[in-house]
Amino acid sequence: MALLSVAEACKLVLADAKPLPTEQVPLAEAYGRVLATDLAALRTQPPADVSAMDGYAVRAVDIATTPTRLAVIGEVAAGRPFEREVRTGEAARIFTGGVMPRGTDTVVIQELTKRDGDLVLIERGETSGRNIRREGLDFKAGEVALPAGRRLGARQLALAAAMNHASVPVHCHPRVAILATGDELVPPGAAPGPGQIVYSNGFALSAIVRAEGADTIDLGIAPDRFDATIAAVRRAREERADVLVTTGGASVGDYDFVHKALAAAGMALSFWKVAMRPGRPLMHGRLDGMQVLGLPGNPVSSFVCATLFLVPLLRILAGRIDITPPIEEAMLGSALPQNDERADYLRAVLARRPEDGVRVATAFPKQDSSMLLPLAHADCLIIREPFAPATEAGSPCTILNLQF
Repeated sequence: MALLSVAEACKLVLADAKPLPTEQVPLAEAYGRVLATDLAALRTQPPADVSAMDGYAVRAVDIATTPTRLAVIGEVAAGRPFEREVRTGEAARIFTGGVMPRGTDTVVIQELTKRDGDLVLIERGETSGRNIRREGLDFKAGEVALPAGRRLGARQLALAAAMNHASVPVHCHPRVAILATGDELVPPGAAPGPGQIVYSNGFALSAIVRAEGADTIDLGIAPDRFDATIAAVRRAREERADVLVTTGGASVGDYDFVHKALAAAGMALSFWKVAMRPGRPLMHGRLDGMQVLGLPGNPVSSFVCATLFLVPLLRILAGRIDITPPIEEAMLGSALPQNDERADYLRAVLARRPEDGVRVATAFPKQDSSMLLPLAHADCLIIREPFAPATEAGSPCTILNLQF
């Protein structure tokens, strides 16, 4: 099977992905969820003209000339409207959020006044309408304030609550099963034997999945045996995973059983191998209603492929409208050699040039796909297209900021 470009591979991964079904959840449980339908306000905010400051509600015509004294006929606090109309020569003490009494059209802030028993001295006037929040200033009943596909963060939850929604319609969480394969892998904290390494991919993948609002199903580490891999795939199906992510075992070695096991289980393969570095041995297919993404075993390859392919897939399943991480521009901090037929994703640090604030991306000198130290300290990936010519420091470049 020929190598696919990154764009072609991504198109295949997302080809038939669609948002998961909808459920209604309490607002307190909706953080990070994605709205399944437009959310319209159930009320108007503010529901009436209210004071924006502490002071005195007056008629602008009565303070056209200052200083002047007005009779204070009552008090208006938030949640306690004043029933009587304010007439000529009168004022009402008002606090922030208090509903403007009938007859008033202006609030004079208390710093411009002096109180003398039942009278108030207005030392300096205000223009008509001053210091008032008009009815519907924020939003009006029936207005769509949060569109479908919007992920609910702290600010959006506050808005939904103010619109008087106790619960919201959201898409179900994607369920992601993560399977590692390899006799050489041992869990953190264990004492690796000869030729063994500590398993790290799953921790990064689980963090990415959780950050995208999805649920993880940990299938553990399967030994390099066909029956063990088949059993893990069966468990993913029994757990009703929307996506099965495997790491390692998807290459062409004698002990790489993932592809064989998935084929035996009935997976329809869409591609295997992508023209990218790191991440060439990337596999994708579909097993009934479950998407399968076979990531390389090298930790950096696994992370980069998850960023480019798994994240957009999870966002579509979750119902988001912002699918792909934004590609941005920067300047190269060091020269780069000519590229070959594969797209490069180089770990780099990002800084701002002191003289003009331009962002400068400097690639680490060593880019081996097994090296986690540069990945942990990287700020971005420099993207180089296939057959890119040698490039000098100071040249423009394209970057992908690392979010996780």
